[in-house]
Amino acid sequence: MKKLPLLLASLLLLCACTVQAGTPAAEMTAAGESLPSAPVTEAPAQEASAEAPAQEGSRMELSYATQFTVDYNPDGTALITVGGTDRFLLIPEGGTAPADMAEDVTPLYQPLGTLYVAASGAMDLFLRLDALGQVRMTSTTLSNWALPEVCEALESGEMIYAGKYSAPDFELLLSEHCALAIENTMIYHSPDILEQIISLGIPAIVERSSYEPHPLGRVEWIKLYGLLLGKEAEAEAFFDEQLRLLDDLETLPSEEVTVAYFHISTVGAAVVRKPGDYVSKMIEMAGGKYVFDQLPGQDENSLSTMNMQMEAFYAGAKDADVLIYNSTIAGELETVDQLLEKSSLLADFKAVQEGNVWCSEHDFYQKSGAAAAMIRELNLILSGETEDADALEFFHPLK
Repeated sequence: MKKLPLLLASLLLLCACTVQAGTPAAEMTAAGESLPSAPVTEAPAQEASAEAPAQEGSRMELSYATQFTVDYNPDGTALITVGGTDRFLLIPEGGTAPADMAEDVTPLYQPLGTLYVAASGAMDLFLRLDALGQVRMTSTTLSNWALPEVCEALESGEMIYAGKYSAPDFELLLSEHCALAIENTMIYHSPDILEQIISLGIPAIVERSSYEPHPLGRVEWIKLYGLLLGKEAEAEAFFDEQLRLLDDLETLPSEEVTVAYFHISTVGAAVVRKPGDYVSKMIEMAGGKYVFDQLPGQDENSLSTMNMQMEAFYAGAKDADVLIYNSTIAGELETVDQLLEKSSLLADFKAVQEGNVWCSEHDFYQKSGAAAAMIRELNLILSGETEDADALEFFHPLK
């Protein structure tokens, strides 16, 4: 840190730090904006290394997450591997980094102080750990947050906006003594920014839960955050409760129920989730069948969504039993008439005629820890067990 003033001075000469309005990464994905082309890799099993030896069988147990591993070491440290390549050594309070630690391993010293969370999808997990107080900075503006607790923290000044992920306020990060930056995968589009953060002595983890193929894999990232913050027991208890929620769904559809999940773009195209996406997986886990289980060109890029001409959407979804409108981008709908204003073709759809059209709530994507509860509500919708629809938290019917 002795070179910090020189580094900062050079940085400020090279880059004027501006504060820009941010868009949550989850919403950018839902909108169809490009995700990085970095390979989606399952974190491989790692042998104990000389720098951070791991005891046999001492790896953190993970049920669904594939994008990180944790190996516990005899000296109380833990080797964290993210994406199969990025390695961090978590060092307990009062400890020091091993003299022979490999150059590609970043030390993280507990207790971690203030955090900069640029991965908006991770914020809900900190909230569920009762650790929102450690998140001092966010890259998402107040107007783009849907989580009440985060909005309150921003309004009170307990949390502050530190600039868009691609243009953070570096001086602010330093003045707030940022202990760790948690970036979303959009940072891969701005690798120079990530390098600059690291050059200032701020460790950075790129949060890859969006690459998890299973909905509960995304939730299981709470175990990593629990480890970092010394809340492993709380994280384990929360995740176990999510598993219990899905142990036995109350009802299952007696017949196959087909579902289309979509929104209509400003140019009149239907934007649908790709097959295998975590939303389509939640529909399947709830007992439904996602109608777009095969899409031409679905593997051409890393986006989680695809644009379809209305004619093609009409052919694929006209006979779907249930329509669910994605409100994250275009805003929530309350009535079928509002839906038909976006496309009159939808009037011919079976679900519209039978009154089985739903809309997700605007905070759907930011409540990343609620996947199990979302699946339960989807199960009720698909089973026709929604007599008290007003009691649902994540979906509401169009009237």
